[in-house]
Amino acid sequence: MDGKLRPASAVVIAGGLGTRMQPLTTRGPKHLLNVGGVPFLEHQIARLAEVGIEHVVVATAYHADAFAPVLGDGSRWGVRLDYVTEAEPLGTAGAIRNAAAALATDSDTAVVVLNGDILSDHDIAAQLGDFERPRDGRQVDVSLHLVKVADATAYGCVSTDARGRVVAFEEKSSSPVTDQVNAGCYIFRRRLIDLIPAGRAVSVERETFPGLVAAGRVLVGHLDNGYWRDVGTPQALVAASKDLVLGVATSPAVDAEPSGASIGTGVALAASAVVNGGSVVAAGARVGQHALVSGSVVMAGAVVGDDTQVTDSVVGPGAVVGNGAVLLDVAMGDQSQVPPGARLQAERIDCGGVAGQIAFGSGESV
Repeated sequence: MDGKLRPASAVVIAGGLGTRMQPLTTRGPKHLLNVGGVPFLEHQIARLAEVGIEHVVVATAYHADAFAPVLGDGSRWGVRLDYVTEAEPLGTAGAIRNAAAALATDSDTAVVVLNGDILSDHDIAAQLGDFERPRDGRQVDVSLHLVKVADATAYGCVSTDARGRVVAFEEKSSSPVTDQVNAGCYIFRRRLIDLIPAGRAVSVERETFPGLVAAGRVLVGHLDNGYWRDVGTPQALVAASKDLVLGVATSPAVDAEPSGASIGTGVALAASAVVNGGSVVAAGARVGQHALVSGSVVMAGAVVGDDTQVTDSVVGPGAVVGNGAVLLDVAMGDQSQVPPGARLQAERIDCGGVAGQIAFGSGESV
C-alpha cells in the first residue's frame, strides 16, 4: 500500500420507526429531530464530509419523503447525497444491502456505515486508516467501532483477541464477557456488502457479523472511547442536545454556545425570560415573560408561555405550554398543549393532545 486511503463512500441507516422516541416521531423520522440546533443527521453528514467522504447514501423507510426537503442534495457539506428507500423493513444489514445499488462498484472501496441514531465524535479517519492496515497479510473485511461501557448488561458485547480481531458476538447478558460494545459505526469492504442476502430482513449484529466471523473473514474492532450516545429516547435526545450546546460533545455541524443556549432565527424571546443549561430554542418559537427554559429543546414554532418552567424536556413543533405551567422531563408531540398552571413530570403528550394536570410524582389531579 502507498499509505493513502482509498476513496470511501458512506451509508447512513435511517429507516427506523423511532418507537422509543414517541410521541416525537408520530409525524416524522427521529433522524430529523432537532438535536443541538440542527436536524440530527446533519451531525453525521458533516462528520463524514469532514473526513473527505464525498458520497453518502441515506437508507430510509419511515417517512422517507421527509429527508430530501430537509437535507437536500448534500452540496452544502460538499458531498453528494442519494436516498434509497426500503419498501418493507429490512433490518440493519438489509438496509445496507438495499443501498448497495447506489454505491461505488469497486470491490476494494471502503464503505462507512453509520447507525442514524448514534451521536459520536470518534475518529472516523483513524478507523479508516486502521481498516486499510492488513492483518497477517490479509485485507480487513469489516471494522467495527467499539466503546467500553461501565455496565454492558444492556448491550450486545464484542470480544476481540490480542490482535484486535473480532472473535465472538455475545447477546445481552446479566454477566457480560467483556465491557466492549458495538458503537454503531462500521466500515465494510465493498464486496462484503454483496454477500448480504437481498430482499429480506437481515440483522447485522445477529446474522451478518457472526456469520462472517464463522467463515473466517477478517473482522476487527476499533476501540475509541470518545463521546458516544444512543439517541433513541426523548431523554437521550435532551441529553445529547445539551451536550452539543455546552461543548461536552463536539460536531462539525454546530459550535458550542458560551451562553449555554442555542437560539434560532426569528425567536421571540421575552427580555425577562431565561434560557440556559444547554437549551435549544428553534426558529420561530416564542418564550414568554419570566419563563425559565433549562436543559430543554423547544422546537420550531412552539410557544412557552409566561411564568413557565421547562426543564429537561422537549416541546414539539407548534406545541404550546400554557402560562404558569411547570414541566420536568416531559416530551410534547407536535401541536400538543399543556394547560395553564399544569405541573407535569415524566409525561409524554401525544401529537395534538392536551395534557392532564398531574402533580409531581403523585399521579393525582392538582
